[in-house]
Amino acid sequence: MMPLGFSPRWLGVLWLVCLTVGACSGPTDLARTQSGAASVEAPLYRIGPNDTLEIVVWRQPDLQTSVTVRPDGRITVPLIDDLRAADKTPTELAKDLEEELSAFVRDPLVTVIVTGFSGTFQQQVRVVGAAVNPAAIPYRANMTLLDAMIAVGGLAETAAGDRATLVRVVDGEQKSFRVRLDDLLRDGRISANVSMLPGDILIIPERLF
Repeated sequence: MMPLGFSPRWLGVLWLVCLTVGACSGPTDLARTQSGAASVEAPLYRIGPNDTLEIVVWRQPDLQTSVTVRPDGRITVPLIDDLRAADKTPTELAKDLEEELSAFVRDPLVTVIVTGFSGTFQQQVRVVGAAVNPAAIPYRANMTLLDAMIAVGGLAETAAGDRATLVRVVDGEQKSFRVRLDDLLRDGRISANVSMLPGDILIIPERLF
């Protein structure tokens, strides 16, 4: 028997609306979206606050130093005060240091090596919610969902892993995708593993009791 107040015509309209606006379904399953897709090339690393840098000036051992980028994104090194380092690649920072040091050293040649990685927010993967140790993780080339979950110690006991959501900026627009953490971590279904991108936010809800 047809439920009161519904006709076949109205059911057809409701079905069409669901297909059009996605009102009857949740976020897109990211594993299906990425199936068969090529791996994503990692962007050039950009220095972030709390990164540790080794700065070497060729033939100038007195100028060699190890420094941590301050929360304001700047560094202080011998002969140079308050130089901005955040959001630059190591090569870009080396060029800026060479320009600054040229007032004191003839034809300086500088190498910047990142020895402790934190990265900018845009190059981190953030895991929030019901993980054992929620954290912001520096992105690395070819990072996957499994890598991110290992870094935060896995799922908390109260986690609803298959209701987790990955928030990602696509073509300048923030979009949400469904990821299946229970399938991946508790059932060992490698098909649920997906590639991560810099700036991804993984939100893991708790189970409803």
